[in-house]
Amino acid sequence: MAIKNILVPIDGSKNSFRGLDNAIYIARQCHAVITGLYVIYLVSEPKKGETLSSIGKMLMKDARQSLEKAKVRSAQNGILFKNKIAYGDTGPKIVDFARKNGFDLIVIGSRGRGLVKETFLGSTSNYVVHKSQIPVMICK
Repeated sequence: MAIKNILVPIDGSKNSFRGLDNAIYIARQCHAVITGLYVIYLVSEPKKGETLSSIGKMLMKDARQSLEKAKVRSAQNGILFKNKIAYGDTGPKIVDFARKNGFDLIVIGSRGRGLVKETFLGSTSNYVVHKSQIPVMICK
């Protein structure tokens, strides 16, 4: 199986960037492209012409900053980085985005900034590893 498209969920946490670093390593070996996906949780996507609430604006700013940092880190390593911001429930959104866009691999940190922490894995990474139809690499 050739790995050409890697999805890396980014939430600004150390573990999400640890996942990015591992994805960069794999991408360099396989000549793959990385897509960073930042899911804004608990905020619905604004309708056309609608403005974001102050919390929504703060979350959007954080998303853009995190994705820009990831893009710079990827570029410094010679990797093409695309980004996408989505809204909704993080785990299902990641799995659905990966399935619809034909990714070969998901590389995700074991724990992010989630509000609920599980015993061994974060709730999002746990969801993704159990529901994804494509290979998932979890980074600690």
